[in-house]
Amino acid sequence: MKTIESFGVVGAGLMATQLVLLVADKLRVPTLISDLSPDRVSSALHRIRGHLEKQEYRGRLQPGEAAEIARLIRGTTDPSGFRRCDAAIEAVFEDQKTKRTVFRQLEESIAPDALLLTNTSSLSVTGMARGLRHPERVLGFHFFNPVAVLPLVELVRTPFSSSPALLTAGDLAKRLGKTAVPVADTPGFVVNRLLTRLFSEILAEIDKGGDPATVDRSLETWGLPMTPLHLIGYIGPAVQRHICDTLHRAYPDRFSRSASLTAVVEAGLPGFFDENGKVPQAALILPPEPHEVDPDRVRRRVRDALAQEAQLMLDEGVIATWEDIDRCMTLGANFPPGGLTRLLAT
Repeated sequence: MKTIESFGVVGAGLMATQLVLLVADKLRVPTLISDLSPDRVSSALHRIRGHLEKQEYRGRLQPGEAAEIARLIRGTTDPSGFRRCDAAIEAVFEDQKTKRTVFRQLEESIAPDALLLTNTSSLSVTGMARGLRHPERVLGFHFFNPVAVLPLVELVRTPFSSSPALLTAGDLAKRLGKTAVPVADTPGFVVNRLLTRLFSEILAEIDKGGDPATVDRSLETWGLPMTPLHLIGYIGPAVQRHICDTLHRAYPDRFSRSASLTAVVEAGLPGFFDENGKVPQAALILPPEPHEVDPDRVRRRVRDALAQEAQLMLDEGVIATWEDIDRCMTLGANFPPGGLTRLLAT
């Protein structure tokens, strides 16, 4: 098992800056953030320093800690800057070709035994590792937003994954204060596969002409942290459509492409609801005939779909046990205690 004494993050967006903050704070090791654009790197470093100063002002860091942590963090646009990193994680645009390019560049600089991690939410980790000189050290290390709050990391293994890499990644997750749940490399892994199955059933009701607000409220009795459409707004409609498309390609019989979600994305809307909680006209799909929403029927539909998807994941060996599924959904999706098992029993 390799000791992580320096760390790198590729990307300078929201998730990347959250990862830098987590690593520098929890590990207190030199931490590098990189991007193609010097302006994006500079902007990310500015946001990071601002966040640290706020944390110290609010008493969540001791006096002087913000400056101490900030000194550990530096930025670069040069991939060769990763040569001293014991591990690096990519958090760039969710595109397989882009991520493969990142790993090929990293492999030119980083040590042969350094971990190469991806924060992908749905793409093939095996595809990213294939063709590299050392594919055995490539793993999925999927965090959930907000990184500082949600304790789950989906630790995604591939057919190439070595035992030392898995042990090192598991220890890294523990040092970061996270719970690593091992999962196989399949589209959507566990949390996003189950959430997207839920979204698919909800969106299908809306695509048939069901009132979005009424459909959305159908699951309120389950006590989820957000209703489905509000969660899509939090994730980002374009991001969620990308995940839906990935899962549709893998499992077209169970994951459909949604006309209403596409309408929201193409209209440039931030979600299904505006700032007043109203559904914009651009988000409404007009069916040939009105579709009356029965909340009880919607709940049964979603419950049956989730039960089916969870059992399929167990049968396929994506995850080991129902307990692990519940752990993923409580720690990664903030489901109430008992996770999916409790929800299916209601």
